[in-house]
Amino acid sequence: MRTGRRVASALAVLVIAWAGPLAATPAGAAWSPAASSAADGAPAPRAAKVPVGEPRGKVVSRITLSIREEPTSRSAYLGGLRPGTVIPLFCKVRGENVDGNTLWYLLGDARPGYVAARYVENQSPVPFCRR
Repeated sequence: MRTGRRVASALAVLVIAWAGPLAATPAGAAWSPAASSAADGAPAPRAAKVPVGEPRGKVVSRITLSIREEPTSRSAYLGGLRPGTVIPLFCKVRGENVDGNTLWYLLGDARPGYVAARYVENQSPVPFCRR
């Protein structure tokens, strides 16, 4: 669980970094975490407004893509993303092999969790996570 603590610390820093600009922006004028992805039961997927310069990807699975606590399908389920949703990506790590792909993406915008890269088409370069 050491990785989980590191990820939680990194996410806390991101939340603090993003909180100021988001709170000062009028509603509807900027990207918000609620618009970053369509969770289970949400309306039809749309392209989320991803901050300029932040890597992003498009969910290409045929069914809802699971968000996991760690980069393995055996870790806790945190939610899901609908096919076609454009999501912010923070970085990538090596994890469980999913259909020949060992890469997993840590979600951006301080949203906790990992998604299997096998089912995400990255739309810009995604760096490896720093250890």
